[in-house]
Amino acid sequence: MNRPRVLLADDHRMVAEGLKGVLADEFEVVGVVEDGRAMVAAANKLQPDVVVADISMPHLNGIDALPRLKKDNPDIKVVFLTMHQNAAYARRALEAGAAGFVVKHSAPEELVIAIRAALKGKTFITPALTEDLLESIQHGSKGGNDPSASLTPRQREILQLLAEGRSAKEIAETLAISPRTVEFHKYQMMETHGFHNSAELIHFAIKHGIVTI
Repeated sequence: MNRPRVLLADDHRMVAEGLKGVLADEFEVVGVVEDGRAMVAAANKLQPDVVVADISMPHLNGIDALPRLKKDNPDIKVVFLTMHQNAAYARRALEAGAAGFVVKHSAPEELVIAIRAALKGKTFITPALTEDLLESIQHGSKGGNDPSASLTPRQREILQLLAEGRSAKEIAETLAISPRTVEFHKYQMMETHGFHNSAELIHFAIKHGIVTI
């Protein structure tokens, strides 16, 4: 009998190696990657049944990588395993298309339960966050609470890379665009949100979970 195939995405190699042991009895771990871009590429190549991903990863965070992954692989389920015990992150993950949200200090069995649920087409949220998540959804349904929602996917990519200390030239090479295009998006974001310098823009990225420093 073929076991469900799982791809791990976490920039902490020791965490990923530990997860292999947790999942080995029931699932086949087909690969381990360390950033959001690599996660999307590996999902396209390896076609796992489930991706277990961290949120805070370099180059492209897990939540922003998810829509890109789902665009080409709508049937792949994604379960986030994260240190962020925060209903706002859980809500963003679900809105992006996640099938599960588990915090890292939970018992290992919780991750296994979340993967099983995802394979059955169900959604699993760490029980400790359920009440806060419902409140977040109810309050958020009144609209307009997240200023970062106005950013385009390309702007979110550029903003994360800027917050990671990349230069416009480095970002341009990573995204296969021109440095002028990078600067255009940067100043468009600053103008839209009324920022006067790059420091304010990076603070915005950290505050709204686009990047974690």
